[in-house]
Amino acid sequence: MTSESIPAGGDPRRLLADARDLARRVRLAQRVTWLPLLVLALVTFGAILVYRFSQPVLSDCQPVADGQVCKAWYRAAQFYWWAALVLAYVVIAGGYLRVARARGLGTRVLPYVLTGVALVVLSAAVSGAWSILDHPYYPDEPPAFVQFLFRLLDPTGAIGLALLVLAWLERRVALALFALGYLAVVLVPINFGWGIGWGPRWAFAPQLVINGGLLLLGSAGFALAQRLRGSR
Repeated sequence: MTSESIPAGGDPRRLLADARDLARRVRLAQRVTWLPLLVLALVTFGAILVYRFSQPVLSDCQPVADGQVCKAWYRAAQFYWWAALVLAYVVIAGGYLRVARARGLGTRVLPYVLTGVALVVLSAAVSGAWSILDHPYYPDEPPAFVQFLFRLLDPTGAIGLALLVLAWLERRVALALFALGYLAVVLVPINFGWGIGWGPRWAFAPQLVINGGLLLLGSAGFALAQRLRGSR
């Protein structure tokens, strides 16, 4: 970006308009929205392989009409999510800082990264508390509100909550709308019946493909918008 001198004795309204325009241009130059969406999409796709090639820990199995129901702990998947998301936020922070230095600007990515890591910690704490309480409501399904909270604080839901913080930091309505749409897909699982009967190792794949695909499309869309804006 180039700096422009503004006459000290200019019209106050013109000075205010120029200051606002400069602030807007700085915010635009600070945006690297495609990066977190791309990194988080890759983390989401990676989880599919972890679920596929790891075994859940089953306990307290009880017979039901069409088979049996068990308490299941996807140990490898949970550790993957926690470690991968923390690493993802470190990569995102590094990417924003690198772009900021290249453009000679500051960056406001730190609150987003801290929020993302805090949500990962909260998700882990909720999961641990649920295990300590020995899966209340079992063998019945938890109430709808409890299931809603679990989806919201699940790693995939935490991704959407953190994106809302990034949208606020970047003052970007388009990203806020995208994050809300992503959360709607996560909180009201949309899989179109895909993958039914694939077995427990592929049970999570359809939803993760949809979630990751949405993040990947969002990354491509924001990258294209940034490129088009830069070409003008």
